[in-house]
Amino acid sequence: MTVQVRSATAADASTLARVAAATFALACPPHTTQASIERFIATVLSQECFEGYLADPQRDLFLAEDAGEATGYAMLVTGEPADPDVRAAVRHHPTSELSKIYVLPDRHGAGTSHLLMQACLDAARRRGSLGAWLGVNQLNARAQRFYTKSGFERVGTKRFLVGDRYEDDYVYEQGL
Repeated sequence: MTVQVRSATAADASTLARVAAATFALACPPHTTQASIERFIATVLSQECFEGYLADPQRDLFLAEDAGEATGYAMLVTGEPADPDVRAAVRHHPTSELSKIYVLPDRHGAGTSHLLMQACLDAARRRGSLGAWLGVNQLNARAQRFYTKSGFERVGTKRFLVGDRYEDDYVYEQGL
């Protein structure tokens, strides 16, 4: 079977929410409570949230599919970062944020993340960004290896709220 990545449409909002709910916990540190994960999914990764993301002209969403089944997704947000720690760390402007890139666990190792990454970086270039950045939990070594392998380098730190607890993230960046 062959994984294909395409731009997501408004009709994909429920699929994106389903994949997001199935994958978000994979990026959370072990101490994150189930209640915090569920609250984050309900407030940031719901179908209604994805409907808004898909309607936002500053966002590009991509859906990975294998034989018509969704296997992962990614979201790029173009514009200068609001977070002051990220603004201080990012060196390439204008910039885009690789906000989300998730693949279902049974599809890890199939090259899906690489295809989603390429779709996001290509979209950032088309939008005129000179760089792309992302935040990744400091305990998520697997994701950090992937981002480094994809050409990103660690340039700073930031905090990320999940539930009622702030997590420490690294900021990674790549010039385009």
